[in-house]
Amino acid sequence: MDIELIFQNADKILSPENLLFILKGAGISLVIATIALLFGTIFGILGAAGKISKNPILRTLSTIYVNLFRGTPMLLQILFFYLGFPLLFRAITGEVLRAQAYVVAIAAISLNSGAYSTELIRSGIMAIDKGQWEASKTLGLSYMQMMRFIILPQAFKQIIPPMVSEYITLIKDSSLASVIGAVELLQSAQIIGAKYYNYLIPLLAVSVVYLIMTSIIAFIAMHLERRMAVSD
Repeated sequence: MDIELIFQNADKILSPENLLFILKGAGISLVIATIALLFGTIFGILGAAGKISKNPILRTLSTIYVNLFRGTPMLLQILFFYLGFPLLFRAITGEVLRAQAYVVAIAAISLNSGAYSTELIRSGIMAIDKGQWEASKTLGLSYMQMMRFIILPQAFKQIIPPMVSEYITLIKDSSLASVIGAVELLQSAQIIGAKYYNYLIPLLAVSVVYLIMTSIIAFIAMHLERRMAVSD
């Protein structure tokens, strides 16, 4: 076994400059995941409202949205928005649309997250006791007021654990943005590996960074969940 081959250029790969480059990639991954979670939550609320709506058109549209994005790979969705949508846009309008890698990544991941969040939020809403709904109606609250002040706050308390899992998943899935040129955490490892002809050490380094990020988020979420349980 050639140990020297494994640790070839290790000192250069783990230089302060390269480590800073990796941390910058980690920051970009967190930004992509965080924005995607925020927009995904908004899409999830709208989708959940549509799925529990009495309006058949809204229910149908929400179901199509959820099935479409949950039933196709996220990588395919990213490639469609980056490569396919500009061509479709040009065919319809005649204008050239230049897709930006980071914008496309955030848009595609947000829509995908929204489809999964739709079911999480819907299940949280449906878990609320019917007495809460009846009491809200008795107080004369409108449907929007009831959802905003009574139902959604209680629903979100119940779906914190799965939403944290969704956030952790988004951090890892942000690596798919590398296929369209976004320099996030995984892409930073590939760039360093190509520079020094050694991919093992950069990949191990970003693996540790991924593990640290997700572990910290899981710890914060667990602490928050305990505090909310005490407040109840």
